[in-house]
Amino acid sequence: MRILRHRLHAKEGEPASFIRSPNTGGQLDPKYLVIHFTAGRSAEGSVNWLTNPDARASAHLVIGRDGAVTQLVPFDRVAWHAGPSQWDGLVGMNQHSIGIELDNAGRLERKGGKWAAWFGTTYPDEELMVAAHKHETHECGWHLFPPAQLDATLEVCASLVKKYELRDVVGHDDISPGRKCDPGPAFPLESFRSRLFGRSEDHLPQFRTRTALNIRLGPGTEHDRLPQSPLSPGTRLEVLDEDGAWRFATVLDSDEEGAEVQGWVHSKFVERIG
Repeated sequence: MRILRHRLHAKEGEPASFIRSPNTGGQLDPKYLVIHFTAGRSAEGSVNWLTNPDARASAHLVIGRDGAVTQLVPFDRVAWHAGPSQWDGLVGMNQHSIGIELDNAGRLERKGGKWAAWFGTTYPDEELMVAAHKHETHECGWHLFPPAQLDATLEVCASLVKKYELRDVVGHDDISPGRKCDPGPAFPLESFRSRLFGRSEDHLPQFRTRTALNIRLGPGTEHDRLPQSPLSPGTRLEVLDEDGAWRFATVLDSDEEGAEVQGWVHSKFVERIG
């Protein structure tokens, strides 16, 4: 991806799809990336809403689940995506950030034995994870982000960081804690930050297993189980990387003296503890 005159272009030089939103402010000198989920039915529906004057909201980009990117606001103009917010001493993050909306149903609730979004669509277990948000204590479902969408988002973010010398990538739930929950536990923010800026959080996120859980050589059931499988319920893990619904982790509660056990576990069967 390339950025020319504050518009996103593909590597071949063709501009990305651009549908101008009327919901914009003044000049923007961006310092941060802010990641959102749309909590909507589709990328097309979210684009239609964010380009509607009645919405009084917008974002610079909407990225579909297939990786398709639509730009709504040039990167040198303020988009209305953050609302009341603050971060690192700055107040009103619309004035200081580029907002990226990812097509994702967001929070899911258990209804009639199925996981459902607020708009009624239900999702199978393989398309979600169960976890408590970092600012909450109760568990719920969270719609997963598919690999094509995450790959496209990382590529776009890398171009934006390079072009505008951005300081960091944060979630909407970081800059508006308690008011917003996106992008939520299913988005691999720590991994994105590490890949974009060559660093990780001071403390890697820790999880524990919810049940006896196999740990594997790769991110998928087609990969062999490690000899330490299954891990006992309540085993603590430190997550190093993410691939869709899978987490690459170091086992902190290993039964083998002095041996470091690392492998892949499915996010559905772990819960965040730190």
